[in-house]
Amino acid sequence: MADLKTAMREHDVVRRDTIRMARAAVQNLEKSLLRDASEDEVLDVLRRQVKQRKESIDMFRQGHREDLVAEEEAQLAILTEYLPQQLGEQEVRQALAEIIAELGATGPQQMGTVMREAMSRLKGQADGGLVNRLARELLAR
Repeated sequence: MADLKTAMREHDVVRRDTIRMARAAVQNLEKSLLRDASEDEVLDVLRRQVKQRKESIDMFRQGHREDLVAEEEAQLAILTEYLPQQLGEQEVRQALAEIIAELGATGPQQMGTVMREAMSRLKGQADGGLVNRLARELLAR
């Protein structure tokens, strides 16, 4: 709320509208749950919003709509400020190597088992696409 008030005072239309959209998504969740959302549930809503922005950016790029790409990227930057810091590629690679060693996975046929364990451990800390790509790479060796 403080960020929304600041954005309104500073006439930062993009930040104001992005925060309002995110708050509306959280409020819709709370209405459907009939209770206040937990912190994890709020973070899930924000992650979905980020994912939507990324997909929109890809679609607008394909359609050569750079004006809309810039708008979506600005919203994406604002939303990511509210999410916890994501693990880097090297940290994800290290975590996957440990998981693969623990599970004794030897090849691509154990991809499902490795991904299940990795996503349960790294939920909210790493992008699923990155985890998937690195797991495939490590299991292919």
